[in-house]
Amino acid sequence: MKRILTLLYGLVAYALFVVVFVYAIGFVGNLLVPRSVDAGPAGPTGIALLVDGLLLGLFAVQHSGMARPAFKRWWTRHIPEAIERSTFVLLASLVLALLFAYWRPLPAVIWRAEAPVVVTALWAVFAFGWAIVFLSTFMIGHWELFGLRQVWHNLRSRAMPGDDFRTPALYRLVRHPIMVGFLIAFWAAPTMTAGHLLFAVATTGYILVGVQLEERDLVARYGARYQSYREQVPAFVPLPSRAPGAAGEPASRT
Repeated sequence: MKRILTLLYGLVAYALFVVVFVYAIGFVGNLLVPRSVDAGPAGPTGIALLVDGLLLGLFAVQHSGMARPAFKRWWTRHIPEAIERSTFVLLASLVLALLFAYWRPLPAVIWRAEAPVVVTALWAVFAFGWAIVFLSTFMIGHWELFGLRQVWHNLRSRAMPGDDFRTPALYRLVRHPIMVGFLIAFWAAPTMTAGHLLFAVATTGYILVGVQLEERDLVARYGARYQSYREQVPAFVPLPSRAPGAAGEPASRT
């Protein structure tokens, strides 16, 4: 019964993630959702900046803090290891849902594309960014990344297999394709408001800092193998002149 409940917990956490992920596309793109980066009660500029900054900071602390190995070692002394990842996914989804619910728009327009061909191109780039995010999760093990593999192995009383050190598909071109997808999606906006710009700048800053923390952990974990991968493969922008090595570890697992 305990293993079944653990599986159900993982399924609920994953289901919430799917809902939040789909809503995030609508939130960033102002598409078919009641509250988005530009839709909702705006209020005074100072209050909006304060609220939005706190919401973004809360997500950064939760997401990056719970991803650190030291926290995981401490956390798994208090909860079953099988649900560690599902708990991370659940809390990250709840914090994002909180951000979506209480975000305060800043409606001043920074730029607006007028030409239909430019608008269409930007929407295509926006969709391309989200597609990169989605596909990249499967390249490094979607079900493990979001906790389902762990609870399934627990149900069957099987130990999780060891880590694979590999660079599948896009991970041979850049070390962080998931983050590349997010950056593309966040900045490809036919209309860029002050609120959207705040969101894009803050999340870009978080990604740049988070990647540094994650790579520090990966170097500590894999040593020279990851160092070699990092020297051969760029972080975000593919460079054709730099051929990736035969092995490496996808860096965007958090």
